[in-house]
Amino acid sequence: MSATSSTDDDFAVFRNSSASSAASPGMPYDPNRLSCEGSPMTMSPWNQTTPFGKACFTRYDDAASAQNSLIGSLVREEGHIYSLAASKDLLYTGSDSKNIRVWKNLKEFSGFKSSSGLVKAIILSGEKIFTGHQDGKIRVWKSSIKNPSVIKRSGTLPTLKDIFKSSIKPSNYVQVRHHKTSLWIKHSDAVSCLCFNEDRTLLYSASWDRNFKVWRLSDSKCLESVSAHDDAINSVVTMVESLVFTGSADGTVKVWKREQHGKSTKHTHQQTLLKQESAVTALAVNRTGSLVYCGSSDGMVNFWEREKGLSHGGVLKGHRLAVLCLEAAGNLVFSGSADKTICVWRRDGNIHTCLSVLTGHTGPVKCLAVEADGENSKEGDQRWIVYSGSLDKSVKVWSVSEMAPDGSFGAGGGGGMFSDGESLPSKGSTRTRPGPMDW
Repeated sequence: MSATSSTDDDFAVFRNSSASSAASPGMPYDPNRLSCEGSPMTMSPWNQTTPFGKACFTRYDDAASAQNSLIGSLVREEGHIYSLAASKDLLYTGSDSKNIRVWKNLKEFSGFKSSSGLVKAIILSGEKIFTGHQDGKIRVWKSSIKNPSVIKRSGTLPTLKDIFKSSIKPSNYVQVRHHKTSLWIKHSDAVSCLCFNEDRTLLYSASWDRNFKVWRLSDSKCLESVSAHDDAINSVVTMVESLVFTGSADGTVKVWKREQHGKSTKHTHQQTLLKQESAVTALAVNRTGSLVYCGSSDGMVNFWEREKGLSHGGVLKGHRLAVLCLEAAGNLVFSGSADKTICVWRRDGNIHTCLSVLTGHTGPVKCLAVEADGENSKEGDQRWIVYSGSLDKSVKVWSVSEMAPDGSFGAGGGGGMFSDGESLPSKGSTRTRPGPMDW
């Protein structure tokens, strides 16, 4: 492990949020500390500013000949990539530079800037773009129908009107830190993740303030705020049957059931799927809604099967450092890690096989986005375009096939890694990288 060992240590422990009740080694816990102060991200050597701002795309011309391969890299030396969202030929990237960049066909297409800090989450709904920020705010943007490259802010959640109306009643204030109060409709710490419900009428936002909130998109009203965890919430996802899953730095994955109460909602805690020492860092649901995956700071990926009453399906063992992001598409699952790699897993029932390990990033892989590759997919060979954002300030673009043979290569800046082995159903549907590896 060379000069990256200090960075690896930063990402092995993921409990440094302002909500954390545990002190970091050598750093006493301060409940009044802002989430951006002393967090693993900001303290990391990867988090250094640069004066350069020129966009660059590097294409790998031999990519089409490989089944799982690197198509190219998008680099704009202005900030570390914390969030991604993709829709057809458009890619949105969020960074700590406060800029959201829009790429079309892998070329810079547009961009817009927010004054509200690091962009931790981006999700799309039609011409609307929702972004979650380090300062606890959610911004809403809208692209012009006549000229899609023109994107303007159309609102904020909560709206100024609702903030004003709520501020009149003292009962609308809740305690958020020692001797500090805030309106219940506002997040008091970084918005770490966003997602929609099944029919995209509701928006869920989760935060390092330990709460998740439910927003009605038709009128931008906050319907509910749920105090869900004992530490920062790192991920929220929804599933069919009105199920909501939250994963936290407190080491738990919780299941919530949404019920409609007139025009409002009520979420009740159904069960806790996981309780462990390691922080839960990422969640993902496959597109049929049959499986939910959980990534942790110990490098493991657990999964549960809805059709079996959310029973534990197994563990995928493919990373030596924290899993920071997860995406599921078709029969594939992608896990990005602080070890700078992306594991591509193929599911057959509850058996998961590691098809390849995508390498090439020089920093932790912080976010992933996946889109179907309609142009290159063939009958019996579904292909996917995978975007990976990293703290090395780049986005890499990969072509991945569901039919790639076991042990295929992941091409990257310094060549690929080979992975081969067996997979066992749970009691552990495990997939361990066997043999010596060149870390």
